[in-house]
Amino acid sequence: MSHAAAKPMSSRPGKPLSGTASVPGDKSISHRALILGALAVGRTHITGLLEGQDVLDTGKAMQAFGATVERLGPGEWTVDGVGVGGFAEPAGVIDCGNSGTGVRLIMGAMATTPITATFTGDASLSKRPMRRITDPLALFGADITAREGGLLPVTIKGVQDPVPVRYATPVASAQIKSAVLLAGLNAPGQTVVIEKEPTRDHSERMLAGFGATITTKTTDEGRVITLTGQPELRAQTVAVPRDPSSAAFPVAAALIVPGSEIRVPGISRNPTRDGLYVTLAEMGADLTWENDREEGGEPVADLIVRHSALKGVQVPADRAASMIDEFPVLSVIAAMAEGDTVMNGVAELRVKESDRIDAMAKGLRANGVEVDETRDSMTVHGQGRIPGGGVPVATHLDHRIAMSFLVAGLAADAEITVDDGAAIATSFPDFVPLMTGLGADLG
Repeated sequence: MSHAAAKPMSSRPGKPLSGTASVPGDKSISHRALILGALAVGRTHITGLLEGQDVLDTGKAMQAFGATVERLGPGEWTVDGVGVGGFAEPAGVIDCGNSGTGVRLIMGAMATTPITATFTGDASLSKRPMRRITDPLALFGADITAREGGLLPVTIKGVQDPVPVRYATPVASAQIKSAVLLAGLNAPGQTVVIEKEPTRDHSERMLAGFGATITTKTTDEGRVITLTGQPELRAQTVAVPRDPSSAAFPVAAALIVPGSEIRVPGISRNPTRDGLYVTLAEMGADLTWENDREEGGEPVADLIVRHSALKGVQVPADRAASMIDEFPVLSVIAAMAEGDTVMNGVAELRVKESDRIDAMAKGLRANGVEVDETRDSMTVHGQGRIPGGGVPVATHLDHRIAMSFLVAGLAADAEITVDDGAAIATSFPDFVPLMTGLGADLG
């Protein structure tokens, strides 16, 4: 995604929020549906696909590798796959825009096929660490070159005769785990990933759904995932559940704007993604789950959210992996709570689309909220209010920073402005109409 001119946006306190917030499909699952559809034999049919720029860039990449990707209607897509090991060499550079998930998973998917591909991205993605992916991919035998520091652009010469790998992830990252598993698909024997802390398990669920032999065991080493290589993946029908990370924004707004009550249907309740909702319950949030069911191999339910009097809590480090994308908006909720909220184990936020701890701390301070930070923690000193009215918040091309502060402005004493909301389109293109439809004053 080429970054266009900056798009300043503002939000203001106003009336209570009400109505239904139909948030987009899960971004993590959308990426994986396109990639596994491309690696399967036959036609995969996907409904509920997130049509944000990140996912669209992954779809374009799958076309570049030889799959046929077609949009039938809103959220409805088909992918005619080429089979495991069937990727063709792309004619041009693969531009993954702003998407860390997209570029890292696609690197894994092609590294054990004897083709060469060069990957790039926007200014934000080009600052994010890729060595955490390229190091394990090199163990399969892939030949990799990158910019100084292991940064994009990265060129991968895939290996003709890959060897299976046993790899312990150095940090809790579903992207590392997924890249190694996808590379293992075209390697003989068994590829094993060991993670000390469980991370979102969408790849394991979806690989099994497409016909791969994959097992997960909890041992003294941690969570051990074993994939048997060179399967024939079979095309599937995939119903993508709604994204709990996107849902976090209207949920947060309803919790902090007095008098609000909203309904958020069909949110994924995957236990590896529910850390925010566990934390909100501990803070005293009025959350009611209804209509539990399963969609696309994932547990989902409808959520009713009401404005709540909230208190500060300690968020344990072992919960971080299950809510890593929700900490920015949690820091806004924490500012509206009474007492300190301490978020532990959050160092990974410093290497996301931006250094999210630094960006949130600076933005909150500029709007009258006291924040302390260390390398691996962030403490928000909640006073039950956000004064607002500060200088425009620097979003650093980060969609979650932009949305978090636009939510903050809905409950602040004065307007909050972000310097650029354009990046919101990468994950939540309908954020503004959805929020204004609930009664929010932003744009």
